[in-house]
Amino acid sequence: MLAQSGLTDLLRNQTKQLHAQWMAELAAGLRADSRIGATELSEQTGEFLRILSEAAREGVWDGPQSPQLRPVLSFLDEVSRSRAIRGFTPEETATFVFSLKRPVFDHLRRRFEADPKTLADALWTATELIDSLGIHTFKAYQRTREEVINRQRTEMLELSTPVVKLWEGILALPMIGTVDSARAQTVMESLLERIIETGSTIAIIDITGVPTVDTLVAQHLLKTVAAIRLMGAECIISGIRPQIAQTIVQLGITLEGVTTRATLADALALALRRSGQTIAGTRPS
Repeated sequence: MLAQSGLTDLLRNQTKQLHAQWMAELAAGLRADSRIGATELSEQTGEFLRILSEAAREGVWDGPQSPQLRPVLSFLDEVSRSRAIRGFTPEETATFVFSLKRPVFDHLRRRFEADPKTLADALWTATELIDSLGIHTFKAYQRTREEVINRQRTEMLELSTPVVKLWEGILALPMIGTVDSARAQTVMESLLERIIETGSTIAIIDITGVPTVDTLVAQHLLKTVAAIRLMGAECIISGIRPQIAQTIVQLGITLEGVTTRATLADALALALRRSGQTIAGTRPS
């Protein structure tokens, strides 16, 4: 039990000394790091020890997963999230906890140097606790990084599928790069939302910038066309280059019932005609 290890007494009665030694342990790396200042780091370490000492006052701990440690784990979640966003590495983030080992070990060694067995038990208990908290910090960091990566990926997908209003009632979505299931879903959602917002009746999907069209890409396009039709709008696919046309034929993909054009300009001209609009050109005098 942690209550019998001497660690709880250390946290309850020598927090200030432990804090000072911990900050000294972190000072060397702090001087070369501009991502966090000494004041903020001192506040974080002090708050961590305060919460940990309060958990110690709750009574006997049954181990690292004890309910008393939940506030400690929540605090470490916030520290990990903050550091992940600031660009710290997983190792640097976990070091926030692991660097506490030396100060704790020093205090325990001085207290139990005359009792090797008690010292060994105390060091093992402290190691188990600090290691588990460090691993928790590492995992919390990884979760945050995954959230950031997923959010950035979603934002990039949205940026790579801009829906442009070309004319009154006419939308266009120029696609560039590889089309996978996630991006195809974003394309469909973006187009449908803009059709509702603008009341457009024609949507042009331009695939000039799509390097290859395989069966999967064609299926995504057909599903998008079907969804647009269900919204009461018409869809035109432009950018059907000779290589793309040959690939579609070779794969046996049928685009029957889907209006296609070679270029975005041709698609716009067709959309204008179908919407009853024309562009009058003028010759220079």
